[in-house]
Amino acid sequence: MKNRVILIILDSLGVGALPDSEKYGDIGVNTLNNIAKNVERFEIPHLISMGIGNLEDISAVPSTTNAIGAFGRSMEVSNGKDTTMGHWEIAGLNISEPFHTYPNGFPDEIIKPFEEKTGRKVVCNLPASGTVVLDEFGKHHMETGDLIVYTSADSVFQIAAHEEIVPVEDLYDYCEIAREMLMGEHQVARVIARPFIGQPGSFSRTSNRHDYSLKPFDKTVLDTLKEAGKDVIAVGKIVDIFDGEGITESVHTKSNMDGVDKTLEYMKKENDGLIFTNLVDFDAMYGHRRNIEGYRDALEEYDQRMPEILAAMKENDILILTADHGNDPSYKGSDHTREYIPMLVYGKGIKENTNLGTRKSFADIAATIAEILEVESPKNGESFYSLMKKEG
Repeated sequence: MKNRVILIILDSLGVGALPDSEKYGDIGVNTLNNIAKNVERFEIPHLISMGIGNLEDISAVPSTTNAIGAFGRSMEVSNGKDTTMGHWEIAGLNISEPFHTYPNGFPDEIIKPFEEKTGRKVVCNLPASGTVVLDEFGKHHMETGDLIVYTSADSVFQIAAHEEIVPVEDLYDYCEIAREMLMGEHQVARVIARPFIGQPGSFSRTSNRHDYSLKPFDKTVLDTLKEAGKDVIAVGKIVDIFDGEGITESVHTKSNMDGVDKTLEYMKKENDGLIFTNLVDFDAMYGHRRNIEGYRDALEEYDQRMPEILAAMKENDILILTADHGNDPSYKGSDHTREYIPMLVYGKGIKENTNLGTRKSFADIAATIAEILEVESPKNGESFYSLMKKEG
């Protein structure tokens, strides 16, 4: 019978500060625990049944003595707390040199040529929340046509433009110009088109977002699976993060629940390999906006869908829930936080109540997937499959 892994990224659901987090300006951060400590209601029974409350430093979420699968957490080897970096390490790439970030905005040597090549002026040019910039600069943009350029703690060059002022295809062209410019000395991980609609006071971003990413610099477990003839199905922004490398099929999503729906659709089909899903709302809608209650609500909403996911699993399926970094909504600022990530694993072939402890690298997930799906191991990571696999 075919083996299959369903890997779901609960984007930004960190579970405690890494030992070096202070170096990144993150002191006492813990996305999951600090949400639980700051709300009166927090009902995530299915995540609790998988052992999320059993993780070290998660004191505000109930633990269980009967976890339905394996649970643990992982350190990050790569130097940063970036979306691309986190996903690439999960896929088996460790990044020693951090991507360039621009905490004070982009220098004139980038902005001026960009303005010349696009024929449009730039406003903002600072790290900012994607919704706050619309409130602050949306009206100006509609009146002038100036492009709203902003960044974050991630290595990103983001361009926001109203779809009625700048046609989406033109915005994509501007992003391609920026992508060509932002290489070498000023290399950034992603250039992102951020189209929006509406009027001052009621702007909203649309699903026409598009990411222009760097290609992974080396082979990932996705490439290995594809080369072995396996399916590598990307749900959400996964295809953008890997610039399509190692992906056999992909679909974008409009929301967390749309991501769950599309994951379920693929789970019910006959495919063989990896279904790789990112649920971005936790990060984009609530972490960056420092919205504790909203993050709580989103986790509860996801938890309510867990029975459907478990029911859709086939005999040899293995489900892995994890994250790519933290984004503690109780912390200052609006940036990602450098944290451990959870690892919750379930399947009929996985031993119940198995504590995986603290893993040394996100890449252990890639090595585990490679062993489950019987392909060559990645250069980085150590598989934990033997720790949780049922005998016989």
